[in-house]
Amino acid sequence: MRRFLLLLALLATPVYAVQPDEILDDPALEARARDLSQGLRCLVCRNENIDESNAGLARDLRLLVRERLAAGDSDDEVIAYLVDRYGEYVLLKPTASGENLILWIAGPAMLLVALGTAVVYLRRRKPVAEAAADPLSEAEQKRLKEILDK
Repeated sequence: MRRFLLLLALLATPVYAVQPDEILDDPALEARARDLSQGLRCLVCRNENIDESNAGLARDLRLLVRERLAAGDSDDEVIAYLVDRYGEYVLLKPTASGENLILWIAGPAMLLVALGTAVVYLRRRKPVAEAAADPLSEAEQKRLKEILDK
């Protein structure tokens, strides 16, 4: 049972595509590079971060991140460099500022407009008048009774 749990734990760990020749000698810089790589999108694989992607471009981006960190750039400077070079699409979690603010606000705004439209429509709608039930005449009652008795 222990071996099974150990195997299951090993299979549940994330798989990284980082090659041994990419890893920095300084463990602190490597940890920073891994943290940055988790938030950067592989431009080939779309919704996969560059740390997990085997694409050639992802490898180039991983090397670029490590190169910039080794040159002394801060995390923000590395991200700014990549965004300047590849656009905000390279970020897995885009910023909520500038042009992206429209995208962040559009979804909730459309939901509120739809709810408002539904409320206005339901309030202005005329209630359906219930059909006035006229009592049956004696002849109709007799005929109904004949039909039901059959």
